[in-house]
Amino acid sequence: MVELRAALLCASSVVACAPAGDGARVLEESNEAAGEASWFEERAVQRGLVFQHDSGHETRFLYPEIIGGGGALFDLEGDGDLDAYLVQSGSIVPREEGPGNRLFVNDGKGRFTDVVGAGGASDKGYGMGAAVGDFDGDGDVDLYVTNLAENALFENAGGGRFEDVTQESGTGEKLWSTSAAFFDPDRDGDLDLFVVNYLFWSVGGERVCYVQALGETYCGPRAYDHPSPDTLYRNRGDATFENVSAAAGLLRTFGNGLGVACSDFDMDGRPDVFVANDGNLDQLWIQKEELVFEDRAVAFGCGADMDGRIKAGMGVGICDLDDDGDEDLMVVNLDDEPDSLFLNRRTHFVDRTAAAGIKGATRSFTRFGVGFCDLDNDGVVDLYLANGRVALRAESWGDDPLAEPNLLFRGTGEGLFFEEVLPRGGTRELLIATSRAAVFGDVEGDGGLDILVVNKDGPAHLFLNRSPRRGAWMRLRAVDGVGADAIGAVLTVRFGDRTLTRAVRSAYSYLAASDLAVHIGLGAAREAEVVVRWPDGLNESFGVLSANRDWNLRRGTGEPR
Repeated sequence: MVELRAALLCASSVVACAPAGDGARVLEESNEAAGEASWFEERAVQRGLVFQHDSGHETRFLYPEIIGGGGALFDLEGDGDLDAYLVQSGSIVPREEGPGNRLFVNDGKGRFTDVVGAGGASDKGYGMGAAVGDFDGDGDVDLYVTNLAENALFENAGGGRFEDVTQESGTGEKLWSTSAAFFDPDRDGDLDLFVVNYLFWSVGGERVCYVQALGETYCGPRAYDHPSPDTLYRNRGDATFENVSAAAGLLRTFGNGLGVACSDFDMDGRPDVFVANDGNLDQLWIQKEELVFEDRAVAFGCGADMDGRIKAGMGVGICDLDDDGDEDLMVVNLDDEPDSLFLNRRTHFVDRTAAAGIKGATRSFTRFGVGFCDLDNDGVVDLYLANGRVALRAESWGDDPLAEPNLLFRGTGEGLFFEEVLPRGGTRELLIATSRAAVFGDVEGDGGLDILVVNKDGPAHLFLNRSPRRGAWMRLRAVDGVGADAIGAVLTVRFGDRTLTRAVRSAYSYLAASDLAVHIGLGAAREAEVVVRWPDGLNESFGVLSANRDWNLRRGTGEPR
């Protein structure tokens, strides 16, 4: 979210921006192109998922208003259904107690019930995002919420209830935090926590920025020039955490952090971390020894794009796109900046944005949420982008001057190449909103991945998968001995002439926590062989599994490999 491309920051902290580009013309073209069968049907209200995000904006343009909101899809009760948690913002300058975050329980068929008080996790902070994982090792999913001021950790107490354990756990970050990820970098069997922080900000230090001929608008991070370091919490194993950021090396370099993804990028057996920074070099934290990291983004070629341009890194997509066993990255950016799609070569990354067919199609929009998922179950991943502007432009798509359509790209299977699905976003009618988080999971249990999108100052959208010619599938949940999702486990799935590698994670996209289960599209195949490499390196085969069903892969019940 770097300022508009022609912005000039003056000594008085006032930004003057060039006139904006053409948006209405594209809207007209999109309507004319509405000939393809729709991939999604928006049904949030009809399914009981009634949520209105509130940024708190009144008259002043306060920078945090433009960042939220986030959300999560996870199995609260251990019944196999994905429940929804939506993060509210509210008023930055408190007038009264805010509405709090919301928890919706799924009946197993994609119908949701609003839980009073969010089951104890309403959290009245100015909310940003969410992370999920079983930090206390009791077999159920816990919840971490990032805020503008103090973050919150909620322990799953069972029975659909949470207990606030922020203070006793030592995780009450008092910075402006955005995305977060549970992972196990020291491979000791309990989940540690990486928290991405944005910048140091206060109401009293707010700047005033303008767009030429349009008036006041939101500033960008360069107007503040005060990025915040990220935080690493080590789990002590007793449900408390220790801040080890300094010892881990995280204070050496930092930027305006927004997106995060964890993986063993150099394939040395130790988990690493990628952070997308807004207007600064992105960071690739390679773990050199236990809990000691070095930022190798520049050396690996993923700190900026192939031309050396530092861009407005926001959301992060992650997947093994070229089926070579390691995970690739995509960083999404501000309008007029192309995204960056990086293929992993284990010692470096190669920028393949232009060759993938997405460079020109995406740069007209401001992208936040992002996911590589097989939405039509043909065995090839597709790409979804949630969009919404951060500053005024001369022309708009509708009544909300920041709203934009989302984008859907179908993976063609012809090399690493995507083609845009029209109407934009994959719905029959073109929907316009200021979208932020995109959260992925099968809420109906019908084998099609659905998408929950949180919209700034608008209702949440629940996009139910109705993709044409949908293939076979399987949903694989890899769990440890107590039934906790094995974050960091890597699944190898073989069917026909394909070998897919997918990791257990929920932290990617933007301010989001997606389903921890691994979704596999199988196309015409009716079975697949599955091998799990657990976070400690043990390989276990679960044999050949049949398609079109959920599978729980519990450690110790397969055959060692």
